[in-house]
Amino acid sequence: MRFNFDLSEPSTDSRLSLTPKEEVEWVPLQKHPVFSAPDAVRNGGGKFNGAPKNLVAWDGASRLYYWDQNAQCLQRISVRLGEPDPTSILAASPSKVMRADVKLNFEVSRISINRNGSALLLIGSDGLCVMYLYGRTCSSDNKTIICRTVSVGSQIYFSSSNVIRTLQVSWHPYSDTHLGILSSDSVFRLFNLASDVMQPEQEYYLQPVEPGRYRNAASICPVDFSFGGDHLWDRFSVFVLFSDGSIYILCPVVPFGSVYKWESILEIYNDAQTFGLRSVNSLAVRNSSLAISWLEATFPEVAQETIDEGDLPALKAHPHALFDSSVSLQGPLRKICHGGEDESLAVRGAECEGHAVSFLYNLVSKDSIVVTSWSCGQLQIDALADEIQPVWTVNIPPCLRVDSQDRIHGLAMICEPISGELPVVKLDQPLDHTVWLGHPPPLLRLATVDLALPKNTESGSIITMSIDPLMQERIYVVHDGGIDSVVLHFLPFTSQTRGKDETNRSPSVHPVLNTCQGETSSPSPLCGFVSLSDSFGYSWIVGVTSTQECVVIEMKTWNLLLPVQIDSEKKSVDLGAKKEIDTPDIISKELLSGPKVILLPQASPNLRSVAADSIEGRSTLHQYFNLFQENYVEYAHKVHFELKHHAPQLTRIIDDQHARLSEAQNKILKVEERQSRLEERIDHAVQQHNSLEQRLQHLRNLPGAHKKPLSGAEHALKAELDHFEGVELDALHSSIEALRARLRRLTQPPEGSPGNQQRQTLGKNYVQDAQISQLRSLMEKLSLVNSENLKKVKLVESALKKQESSRY
Repeated sequence: MRFNFDLSEPSTDSRLSLTPKEEVEWVPLQKHPVFSAPDAVRNGGGKFNGAPKNLVAWDGASRLYYWDQNAQCLQRISVRLGEPDPTSILAASPSKVMRADVKLNFEVSRISINRNGSALLLIGSDGLCVMYLYGRTCSSDNKTIICRTVSVGSQIYFSSSNVIRTLQVSWHPYSDTHLGILSSDSVFRLFNLASDVMQPEQEYYLQPVEPGRYRNAASICPVDFSFGGDHLWDRFSVFVLFSDGSIYILCPVVPFGSVYKWESILEIYNDAQTFGLRSVNSLAVRNSSLAISWLEATFPEVAQETIDEGDLPALKAHPHALFDSSVSLQGPLRKICHGGEDESLAVRGAECEGHAVSFLYNLVSKDSIVVTSWSCGQLQIDALADEIQPVWTVNIPPCLRVDSQDRIHGLAMICEPISGELPVVKLDQPLDHTVWLGHPPPLLRLATVDLALPKNTESGSIITMSIDPLMQERIYVVHDGGIDSVVLHFLPFTSQTRGKDETNRSPSVHPVLNTCQGETSSPSPLCGFVSLSDSFGYSWIVGVTSTQECVVIEMKTWNLLLPVQIDSEKKSVDLGAKKEIDTPDIISKELLSGPKVILLPQASPNLRSVAADSIEGRSTLHQYFNLFQENYVEYAHKVHFELKHHAPQLTRIIDDQHARLSEAQNKILKVEERQSRLEERIDHAVQQHNSLEQRLQHLRNLPGAHKKPLSGAEHALKAELDHFEGVELDALHSSIEALRARLRRLTQPPEGSPGNQQRQTLGKNYVQDAQISQLRSLMEKLSLVNSENLKKVKLVESALKKQESSRY
């Protein structure tokens, strides 16, 4: 909840807005005129072309951006989080309308804002533009803000002679001007919008070759990528997901001019020197030497021992690339094996049906979590069981673009996996068998979550994932049917550090929003989703439906739905220590850290000899009093104000707990009332069970109860005999009957006069004798075949009867 001490905006700062001041009305966000316009319901928010849409973005502070498909403009909405109560969000009306200074010839399907809120991406299947939100001009009516908008990589992706598609576009987390793009030609490109929007700064041509497996089409088709988090070499890593579910890593990848913390660079620099250069393995020494040389060239300050850590709080990355080496494509990441587990399980293919559709990297404390979503509606959640380390492929030099002074302005390289079969990593291996040897980190499977989505689409479900900014363990999954919340309870390194034994606790899945009107109706996908949070521990999710309706859901009390596990064998934990660990932050961290440290004015050496009633003494006391009032008195007022406003919150929590307690007591009373009826039903069920057991025993005593089912070979023989008996024997019988009729007709004299009979007999005597002899021979042969077939049938029937009698 935000407490605004000064609600009026200062009028002296004309830089904040170029438009004249107008009356502002604060309304609930879901009732804002942008989301309740009549033409929005009529138009239905545009057609859904099968690609995931997200037309909502948040700058992390107090501004919400929404791309209006009907008006082809950007709506900037100022919001107040948690006002007037924690479950709601207020929005300023009217909103600011922002338009591009050029006409967009494509349909926007997703928007994304950078870290400082200065630029916003407009992403579509046929175009990609960046809209600069500052340095803008106003239109003639002073109601619309015209923003400078430029196209990115149009010659590579969106030219008429090119069929390359953009698969994923994302801002780099350590730069406000760098953009990462993964395209259908298996190339990952980094664009620096501050220097060149047409030509990429870095290009990485991905050549995945899986050892020991057939190279099918799915194994070379990328799907999604994600940048790493703020953890060791993860901040220099790019995770790439392919259609068959395989995950690869590019490390190191650093945008030119990006800024990193000094202590973070120093930590990985000391790690390479401690565990790499001092290793007894020559391969580890070579890999760590390459990493150290790359760090010293990219961040020259780490090699200067005279520079103090406090002098440089952050370091800027310099353009650099190794002369004769290219970044290796580490992977595919394999599943970690236990001591007695089969090693073939670590390299097996996809365990889910369909194809991989999206990827998410999540850093929770010390654990690096990767989540893969599949078109069948399942999520594979894994944790990196080892640290990521940089790996280069020697003797594959990169292609550099330099200026007249040999300064690097761009690079391109081919990234291939390490040749040869990689060993399978096991949990019981010592540290010197895995550190700095160039092995990709193994995956520790945490869970496989089935979202139970309806399978009514041929291409599968479209799933996108995002992280809760307040609670890193919670992942929001947006799909065709709405929004689900997945909360991770077990994290390998974090749970071990906190002393929590929750190895067998699976993630909890809660449905948050359902966009299906009924079981028979088709799902209506969301066209916008964003998660908001404030510094007081409240979080909300905002969703925009395809009919341009806004939905706001407060997520503060969802942690009450999480199941609580009680271990009776564990020793009791100190209640005070438990409160220190598990109590949520009610007071803000700014107040808990105490008043700000102030710098006292330099006192004269003879201050102790100065009298208090003198002019110099009074001046010194007045100066100290002002410092004390500005710092400590103001801090005390803030503490008093926050404690005063936390009283209603605590009252609401206590009332909620009392209501839940009374509800639980009522449920217990109802259970006690129904106990007698339950006991009667249980007795009746036991009697029915006993009677069924007796009937089953009688059925088992019947003669045919012990008959064993036929095997596969016996079923095939029986089918062949049935076919022979039903088809071939009937054909033989019919042919024999036909031949007998013909023989009977020829042997018997026809009816008529004796003269005619004599003339026919005399004229055709030699023909009849020949035919009769031929028919007799055929009859004899058919009789022999028939008799042999009958004997075979009798033998088979007798054998089957013997087998059936032996099974009783």
